Amino acid sequence: MPVVPVRARGLTVEDAAGRRYLDCSSGSGALALGHNHPVVLEAIRRVLDSGAPLHAMGLTTPVEDAFVTELLRTLPPRLSAHARVRFCGPGGTDPVDTAVALARAATGRAPVVTVTGAHHRAAAGACCPADAGEPPAGVLLEPVRGADGVLTVPDAWLRDLRRITAERSVPLIADETETGVGRTGAFWAVDHSGVTPDVLILSKAIGGSLPLAAVVHHDALDGHDAVNALDDRLDGHRYDSDGHRAGFARHRAGASGAATFRGNQLALAAGAATLAHVREQRLAEHAATLGGRILSRLRDLAAEFACVADVRGRGLMIGMELAPPDGALDATPADADRPHTGSERAAAVQRECLHRGLIVDLTGPARNVVRLLPPLIVTEEQTSAVLDRLADAVQVVDRRRDGHAPPHRAHVPH
Repeated sequence: MPVVPVRARGLTVEDAAGRRYLDCSSGSGALALGHNHPVVLEAIRRVLDSGAPLHAMGLTTPVEDAFVTELLRTLPPRLSAHARVRFCGPGGTDPVDTAVALARAATGRAPVVTVTGAHHRAAAGACCPADAGEPPAGVLLEPVRGADGVLTVPDAWLRDLRRITAERSVPLIADETETGVGRTGAFWAVDHSGVTPDVLILSKAIGGSLPLAAVVHHDALDGHDAVNALDDRLDGHRYDSDGHRAGFARHRAGASGAATFRGNQLALAAGAATLAHVREQRLAEHAATLGGRILSRLRDLAAEFACVADVRGRGLMIGMELAPPDGALDATPADADRPHTGSERAAAVQRECLHRGLIVDLTGPARNVVRLLPPLIVTEEQTSAVLDRLADAVQVVDRRRDGHAPPHRAHVPH
């Protein structure tokens, strides 16, 4: 995006030219409280002013203990009472690798079923093979699949999967990298279904805008000798639900150098402050309320404009899918004013939003889904401004299907 941010606060970003934007990307979900929230800045300042080490890999610190204590308060009760917290590197694959290695060590099996696409039944079938074969080491899923276009796994289906995996002693792994910390209208997206997974993968928002990742798992997975062997050959540390420090497992040291930076003290402090603020201010409920309002308004847009194929999401994790015009496959190559595919239409909506002072991102395999991830502190007034600007952008793009000239672009406010 042609934006050079120099200042930011809450939902607002200001660029080098003095233009202001409403940021509905939230760092792809990393900014639960928006930019530079006061409670996050204060937590970081306390660590800086204390003289404590900023990097203390593998060492116990009060900052880390405080983060673990706050995290345990937010977990589903049936997991919190038996939880182990394992910190890992903040890279995108590090916590997933950790969770998979843990499931394989605990079960002694190798295959891991990943829930992707729209075919949820395949995962359930893999847990109970028709040929009486061995079940997998685990089932890994995202409760809302952001990269697939903001697709929500049905609650009833998730409960069925939990039942099947429990019967077969297959660990259920929930990746809450994007959905956690109130984003979907519940503190964790699995809370909507009442399901308690065996393993939670956490990243993004848990660091309060700074890089942090952890894997939380039920202590029953520690009962296998292979897990102890895994701990022995991997470095790091682990906490149990009573705050007792024990061995820690992350993926092999040779697999990623990023694990060197696990447990950054500033990220732990910012994360603890964020978790506490979201919990104390009931921001998950706030996200559910405003998310419902946004979905309702966007569904009105879908009924009005042919370019909007679908609107979906949960809480403040919302996707608006753009459809290609009729006959798009036979159309001449698109130009900037006449998009001919869903992805080109989505990109056009994104550009028109930017002209109006609104930042949104694109997702989905074809990048034809405009995604809204406003921070959880977004107000009613700001929500109205976001919806007005987005509606104006959609209207302009929809009119271009007939070659109509778009109306004069709105001036970006200063």
